[in-house]
Amino acid sequence: MQSSNGRARGAGDGPESSAENEQDHGVPFRDVTYEDPWYDPVASGWGELDGAGVPAQAVPPDRGEPSGAAVRARDVYVEVQRSAAFQEVRTRYRRFVVPGVAAFLAWYVGYVVTATTAPGLMARPVAGAVNVAMLAGLGQFLTTFLLTWAYARHARLRRDRAALELRWDTQELAREARGGAS
Repeated sequence: MQSSNGRARGAGDGPESSAENEQDHGVPFRDVTYEDPWYDPVASGWGELDGAGVPAQAVPPDRGEPSGAAVRARDVYVEVQRSAAFQEVRTRYRRFVVPGVAAFLAWYVGYVVTATTAPGLMARPVAGAVNVAMLAGLGQFLTTFLLTWAYARHARLRRDRAALELRWDTQELAREARGGAS
């Protein structure tokens, strides 16, 4: 059987296939290597030498117990989470999000239930070809945009400054716990 380029098609796993490869290309198949242009052995860490001239391990050893600095840094985050400033930021967040989500879900479920149980009401014309269902559907989009705007405004006015101050304080405390002074 011949292919469109005039070469015989074979299974490719017999000795004749490697001989054909050698005749066609002049290089035995087993000596051809594929060089991946995106593979960087230095970046992958393979083949690098450690300080003693021995190839470095591909996988770093198990870290075991965290160091004292890591424990102190972790304690800083736990301490900040328990602080009154963090709890105030979370309380302000919940005070807006919980009622907002509840109101939006009630409005959405009300729309879906009304559309399925009262199709006559939803089909009632309002102006021309516009009916109650179309206005309620557009109201869903409008409500989404209004809720997004209100959330961003609430975050900007009530939470962002306190959260930013808390973040700076946390980073300073963590840096001190790790022993860095920069």
